[in-house]
Amino acid sequence: MAAAVLPETKVVALGGGHGLAASLSALRRVTTEITAIVTVADDGGSSGRLRREFGMLPPGDLRKALAALCGDDEWGATWSRVVQHRFGGDGELGGHSTGNLLIAALWDLLGDPVAGLDWVGRMLRVTGRVLPMAAVPLDIVASVSGLDPDAPGALSVVRGQADVAVTPGQVRSISLHPADPPAVPEAVAAIADADWIVFGPGSWFTSVLPHLLVPSLAAALRATTARRLVALNLVPQPGETGGFSPHRHLEVLADHAPSLAVDVVLADRLAVRGSEAELEELEKAAGALHASVMLADVAASGGARHDPVRLAEAYRQVFRSGGSTQQGGGAQWR
Repeated sequence: MAAAVLPETKVVALGGGHGLAASLSALRRVTTEITAIVTVADDGGSSGRLRREFGMLPPGDLRKALAALCGDDEWGATWSRVVQHRFGGDGELGGHSTGNLLIAALWDLLGDPVAGLDWVGRMLRVTGRVLPMAAVPLDIVASVSGLDPDAPGALSVVRGQADVAVTPGQVRSISLHPADPPAVPEAVAAIADADWIVFGPGSWFTSVLPHLLVPSLAAALRATTARRLVALNLVPQPGETGGFSPHRHLEVLADHAPSLAVDVVLADRLAVRGSEAELEELEKAAGALHASVMLADVAASGGARHDPVRLAEAYRQVFRSGGSTQQGGGAQWR
C-alpha cells in the first residue's frame, strides 16, 4: 500500500456496487480515515434472497465495500477473496457469497447491522469503516420512458434495483420506498465530521443518487462543512444510463438534489472524448453545481474500469489542493 499523503483527511464515500468498490480501493491508498456509506436497495441474487428470507438489509454491496478496503498484504488479499467467493451449483448455497452469509450471521447474532459490519471489518483488518445508508431495506422506484413501443414518450414505473439496472427504457427519475427511511445515525455523524464527501463513480440511478433521497442524509450533505467531489463514470451503463454524456450525469444529479452544491467534478480525460463542445457542456453542468472540473487519466487499460492507483493520485491531488484549481501531476483543471 502506497504511503498515505493525507492520512488524517476524513473522507466519506457514497455509492454501492463495483463503482464504490473502485473508489474505496483508490481512497485507501490516500487516507486511513474512510467511511463508506452504502446503498441498501439490492433485491437481486444472493442479497435479494437473504433480504426476502430474513427481512434483513441486503448485504452484497456492503460486502463489496469491505473487500475493497482490505489491504494488499497476504491477510487482506486472502480475506478479500474469501468474502467475495461465491458458491456454485444448484443447491441451497448456490449463488450465495461467503461474505453475505458471514454478514447475515453476525446481524442475526448481534441484532445490530452497524456492529456486525464493524466486526467483519476488524476481522478483515480493513482501512476505514463501512455503514449502510439506511436502517431498513429500500426499494428503488423508477420512472422510465420508452418501454411501450406504441407510445415511446409515455412513462412507466419500474420497481426494484435489479430491474431498474437492466431496463431497456430510459430512466428519467427515481424515488425510494419507503420515502422517508431512517438513516443510520453513524452515517449522518460521519458526513457532519468529514473533510471530503465523494459521490460516485457507480450506477447513477441505483447506487449514487439514492443517498440524496434519504431526507436526513440529504440534510446532512447540505449542512456539512466538508467539500464535495463527484467522480464521473468512464462510460454510460447499458440499461440505466445508456447514451448519457458526462454532463448528463451532472444534470440528473442536480434534478434529484437541486439545493446541493459541489466543489469538484472529476472526469477521465478520454471519457470527455477530446471534444471541445462536450467539455463546454461538462463545464456548464458543473458550473450549475458551483463546481470546477478536473480532468485526469484515471481509467485502466481498456477504458471501462477505473485504475485504483491512477484514481488515488487524482484524489490525492484534489485533497492536497483543497479543491482549488491548481494544475499539477498531469491533471488539468477547468
